[in-house]
Amino acid sequence: MRYSILDLAPVPEGSSAREAIASSLALAQMADGLGYHRYWLAEHHNMVGIASAATSVLIGHIAGATKRIRVGAGGVMLPNHSPLSIAEQFGTLATIHGDRIDLGLGRAPGGDGAVFRALRKTPDMAENFPQDVLELISYLDDPNPAAPVQAHPGQGTYVPVWMLGSSLFGAQLAAMLGLPYAFASHFAPTALDEALAFYRARFQPAGRPDAEDGPRFMLAINVIAADTDAEARLLQSSQQLAFARLRSGRPGKLPAPTHDLSEITPPMERMVGEALRISAVGSPATVRAQLSDLIQRYQPDEVILTGQIHDPEARRKSFRIAAEVMESLQKTPA
Repeated sequence: MRYSILDLAPVPEGSSAREAIASSLALAQMADGLGYHRYWLAEHHNMVGIASAATSVLIGHIAGATKRIRVGAGGVMLPNHSPLSIAEQFGTLATIHGDRIDLGLGRAPGGDGAVFRALRKTPDMAENFPQDVLELISYLDDPNPAAPVQAHPGQGTYVPVWMLGSSLFGAQLAAMLGLPYAFASHFAPTALDEALAFYRARFQPAGRPDAEDGPRFMLAINVIAADTDAEARLLQSSQQLAFARLRSGRPGKLPAPTHDLSEITPPMERMVGEALRISAVGSPATVRAQLSDLIQRYQPDEVILTGQIHDPEARRKSFRIAAEVMESLQKTPA
C-alpha cells in the first residue's frame, strides 16, 4: 500500500511563512528519502497559519528540491481559477519535472466571501465544477487541433487528476468521470462510509491514458507519533486548539502544545473530537494499532497522512515514525 503526506505548510506561533516554507521543504526532502509516494500541498486563502496559498508555486519549489517523490495539489480549489490557467500551471510543472506531478481538485472555496471577492469570483462558480473539471482534463490530454484554445504547456502531459471531497457529491463525480478519489477524512469524516460505498459501487472507467480501470481510493489520516502516548497527546493539543479556534471564527497561527485546553468548551470538544476521529496518535506501537484498524476498516488503496505539529523537528520525527510503522504493516499485517 502506498502512503503519502498531505502538508498545509503550517505557520506555528512565533514563526513566519518563510520559516514554514523552509520546514515544508525539509519535510519533503526527508520524505523523498523514505518510502513516501506523494507529497501534496493544499490551497487555502486569508489564513495566517497556512503558507500554501500559491499552491502551484510551492509545488514547483518542492519538486525542484526533491528527486523521487511525486509532488502535487491536495488540492487546488477549482472554483477559484479558470481551467485553462490551472492546466497551464500544472502542464508547466509536468514539463519541467516529468511524471512526478499530481493534480487534486476540490470544489470548496478555500476561503470565505471576502476571499471570493478578492479573487474576483462569486460563490456560484462552484455550480460549474463538473464542467470545469472536464474542460481542465481536456487541456491536459491528447492535443485537439480543432480546439479553439489549447494549453501550452499542458496538452499531452496527462497530469494525473484526482477528485477530492468530503461529501457524496465528490464521490458521485469521481465515479462518473472514472477518477481516483481522495476523501478529506482528516477533518470531515461524517460522510466517509456513504461516499466510499457509492464511489466503489458506481465507478465507471474513464479511458484516460494511464487511468485506473477500477476505483482507487485514498484515505486521509491525521498522524501524530512520538516516543510515548503522553508526548503525542501533548503534541496533538496544537491541532485541537487550532481546529477549535477556526470553528469559532478565530483562525490564527498553529498554537504551541499545552496541557491546558480549558478554552475548548464541552460542545466544541465533541465537535473537534468527531472532526478529528480519523487519527492515529501515540507511541509507535499505538500508532501502528490505530493505523492498522483504520486500514482494515476502509480498505484504502493508499493512505495520505497529515499532522499539525508545532515544532518542525517533532513533525519530521512523527512522519519518520509513521513511515516505519507503514513499512512494518506492509511486512507483517496486524
